[in-house]
Parts: sequence; structure tokens; C-alpha cells
Amino acid sequence: MATADTPVDAEDGTNPAALASGLGRLHARRLRDIYRSAGWPCQDRVEVELLAAGLLERVTAPTGHDQVRLTNAGIACLAQAFHQNRQARSTHEALVDRIAQTMLRDGRMVWTGLSLRARLPSLPGEAPRWKICRPDVFSIRNTTVAGYLEPVVHEIKVSRADLLGDLKRKDKRDGYLDVGGQCWYVLGCDHKGRPIARASEIPGECGVLVVESERLEVVRHAPRRAVSDLPFALWMALARATPLPSISSQWGDEPGQSLLVEQGGPDLS
Repeated sequence: MATADTPVDAEDGTNPAALASGLGRLHARRLRDIYRSAGWPCQDRVEVELLAAGLLERVTAPTGHDQVRLTNAGIACLAQAFHQNRQARSTHEALVDRIAQTMLRDGRMVWTGLSLRARLPSLPGEAPRWKICRPDVFSIRNTTVAGYLEPVVHEIKVSRADLLGDLKRKDKRDGYLDVGGQCWYVLGCDHKGRPIARASEIPGECGVLVVESERLEVVRHAPRRAVSDLPFALWMALARATPLPSISSQWGDEPGQSLLVEQGGPDLS
């Protein structure tokens, strides 16, 4: 049985004793839901496993109805899950920024936090299918020629459980492939410094980048798909959003900016 002092697993926020009994992220989510609710029992498999692990207990309400509530061990497990989730988000955000800055150094225009409308593959005669996709990093070349834009999507993963769940969602990946001429998965490392997945686990239509200490290692190049122009809806989404500032603007005015100022012009102050 778990105790309040039992540590939790770094990847999915559950304690090792519970994990050994087959408990995982679904159970941590149920603990959160029960803590936020009146504690009405669901009487399903997840609840039974939480009761058996000592993270929940049955109680009788003053009305005579059965309820469930978190034990001290359950509260400790939930607190650790929240802590690990915050750490994962912080690690994720740091890697998103690292990829975005790399794209900026390559002279590309970069967006993060976009919501893009993507068209999913469909059979001939079927109605079109659409999906809103949210790439972690989206970038295009800084060019005035539509055929040279080379849109690229980078999807950042720092948790193996999150990655495996993502790989099961083919529509999500197809959405990335629709809006980007290339799609890359960027894989972080676990608490032992090992990549969270092997390149063979990532579908072949996507490239693989792995964090290697201070370097980003290209494990497999992303197949490049020719994109003649961006769809109008995508152009509108980019127009409504704000790209990240370029490297040159982060360090001050661009070299050519002084050319736009008339030398010795009138003093308007």
C-alpha cells in the first residue's frame, strides 16, 4: 500500500508502488477529478484499482450515500503528480523556445501557439475532413516567393507517455503533414538522460531530432514535400498571429534600418 512518503514516478506522476499494480496517468487524472468533486463513486475498474492501492477510501455521507475520498497517500500522490506536470511543462516550454530560436538563427519566420485548420486525407468521393492542429513550432523561410516558403512543423515531446499517446492519433499527425512541408518530432530525454523513444518508433513520414546535452542531433531527416503556396486560411492564421522577433531585432535595430531614416532631417520635437 502507498504511503505519504512514497516517491512518484517522474514520467506520469504516479507512485512506483501504485505503478507496479498497473496504475498510471488515467488513475492520477481520476484522483484529481474526485478531489474536485463531491466524491460520488463511479464503481468502475479505475476506482477499484485506486481503492486497492490505498489512494482512495470508501466513506458514508450523512445522507447515507456511499462516497469515495482521497486518503493521505492519495493526496500526496496527487500533489506529486501536479509537481511533475509543472516540471514537464517547464521542460517542454524550454525545448519549444530552443527549437524556435534555432529556426530564427536559420533566418526563418517562426510562430508558436498557432491554431491551424488542416485538411485530412479522405477517399475519393468522401466529404472533406478538417482538423484544428496546434504545432508547437511552425516556421517558413523569410522569402517573397511563395514556392520557396518551405513550411516546417516541429512537435516537441519530453514525456514518453505523451509521445506514445500522440503517435496513436494519426489524424493529428496528418494535420501537421498538411500544413507543413516537413514534420519533425523533437524528443527530450528521461531523468536518466536517455531519449524518450527510438527513431524506429516514429512514423517514417516524420523526421526525428533528439536532444543530446547541448546539441540537437538529427537522427532521421524529415521527408520534404513540395509546397507551391500556403492555403488562404493558413495565410490568414499567420496574419492574425504575431511571429517571434527575429534574432537581429532582439539585439537592436536591423542593419538596414538606418537607411530608412533621412540623415539630417528636420527636427520635429
